Amino acid sequence: MSGCSHRAYDLFEYPYKMTESPVIVLASQSRRRRDLLGAAGVVFEAATPDVEEIDIPDRPEDTVRFNAEAKARWGSRAYPDSVIIAADTVVFLDRIMGKPETMTRARDMLMNLSGRTHTVYTAVTVILPSGESTATRVDLSRVTMKKLNEDIISRYFKLVDPLDKAGGYAIQEEGERLIEKCEGSFSNVIGLPMELLGEMLEEYSETRQLLNY
Repeated sequence: MSGCSHRAYDLFEYPYKMTESPVIVLASQSRRRRDLLGAAGVVFEAATPDVEEIDIPDRPEDTVRFNAEAKARWGSRAYPDSVIIAADTVVFLDRIMGKPETMTRARDMLMNLSGRTHTVYTAVTVILPSGESTATRVDLSRVTMKKLNEDIISRYFKLVDPLDKAGGYAIQEEGERLIEKCEGSFSNVIGLPMELLGEMLEEYSETRQLLNY
């Protein structure tokens, strides 16, 4: 597997660590997003947003924007004095692929992705305290799958639970078994594009004050 940038989860490239005050809230209970932020030295609290995610057919960018912004607005209401970070990720090939509901659905997704190149879209929304400023940006990566069969997929499912993963796979968990090539941000495929998030945090004086240079 080659191609995706994987610079130690990317945010480390910036010469800072976050302050010790937990004034950042991640509006997500995704373990992968929590791991990415934690590995980058971000001190944060994770919360589960009480929102209903939607799919807008054939409009993956609009879908992830809508869902990320809905999660972030919930976070801003629940934690008005905090910086809110929210994200949403989908896989797109012919149609939007979110998280499969069943193992059969996960298997069907991977068979559809087999030998083809799909696009992973992630929207990131940042809201400053009291909703004073809101920004949403979308990153995308292109992932080419190896030619898969039932045996390869069954072995993968013995190692990785596909049910909480968009498209039924995780690039960071045994991804070399499935993936031929990746173009773009590695962390975007995981679910939170750290390069993009770092750029967004640096744009605001309020969030720059949280950074230790």
